[in-house]
Amino acid sequence: MSDQTAPAAAAEVRSQPVRAVPVDASAATDVPGWVAEMEKIAEEEGYFDPLGDRHWAFFHDDGPTLLVTFEQLDDIRARPSQMPMGYDWAKARGWSHLCVIAQGETWYRDKRVYGYFDRLVDDAFFEDFDQVMFLGSGVQGYAAAAFAVAAPGAQVLLISPRASQSPDVAGWDRRNLKSRKLDFNSRYGYAPDMVEGVGRVFVLHDPGIAEDAMHAALFRGKHITHLRTPHLTGRVDWALGHMKLWGPLIDALSKGTLTRQSFAQMWRARRSFGPYLRGLLARNADRPSPKREKWICTSVVARLNAPNFRKRLNDILAAEAEAEATSALAAMPKATTAQPG
Repeated sequence: MSDQTAPAAAAEVRSQPVRAVPVDASAATDVPGWVAEMEKIAEEEGYFDPLGDRHWAFFHDDGPTLLVTFEQLDDIRARPSQMPMGYDWAKARGWSHLCVIAQGETWYRDKRVYGYFDRLVDDAFFEDFDQVMFLGSGVQGYAAAAFAVAAPGAQVLLISPRASQSPDVAGWDRRNLKSRKLDFNSRYGYAPDMVEGVGRVFVLHDPGIAEDAMHAALFRGKHITHLRTPHLTGRVDWALGHMKLWGPLIDALSKGTLTRQSFAQMWRARRSFGPYLRGLLARNADRPSPKREKWICTSVVARLNAPNFRKRLNDILAAEAEAEATSALAAMPKATTAQPG
């Protein structure tokens, strides 16, 4: 879903396994073939409409809860089913699903996308559901926040969202320089403003990534809860997938039980997640004293089969033993040589 999502993250583990309606891989080797297959699937379940040349809207009508996701075409086609991740999550729970799909880094800055959400508002589309949730990560997190304004009262879950790419607002973020040519100042533009009329907003980000932390800080308000996920080198959505936290997060969001305390319990999964542990160890490797490194390695070795952490712990213990021996030797009284009388 994110512009930083690794292909492996696409195989999200859901709380209830479900077989998604698969797209015929032989027919989906190119975009037109994939579009044709999606249109066939949507005939029975909802609709699949083009929004200009680089965007599509896929709607699956199933239940009174609606999950709205924003996803990248390449990420979807990298999945075995070639279906949106949000489709699997919604299908497993009997929810309806609306997915706005982008081909390339469009940032969803297209008048036809604006027009589509305008039509949804005019048709009171979101009012047909008992509950509406918006979800997105990275660039798609920007879109989820920007278009959530169309559904007042919606619950919003944002993973490392961007507030804007306008140079006047986020000139310090140089990761997507080409996107600065897009218009972020017109309709559905500045994401933090667009979530002012929604329900609860949860912003997950890695504070170790300066740009992500600065974007997250622009989302302010009593209805906004910031959840920190440090030591993930910015790959928050990918890590959530591998720690099997997407399902619990979405379920907690829908039940109204997502809080800092409940997330803290979920976040304990990081204690067995290799990339997090390696990042944590690396952050403490340059400290003058190895005490924190020793504590980390001792904890990991006691719980997991982690050869690299065991080796580092043995190195620290060996260095401590050598230092103690050297100190003890220095403390011994020096032998004196008798002088002739």
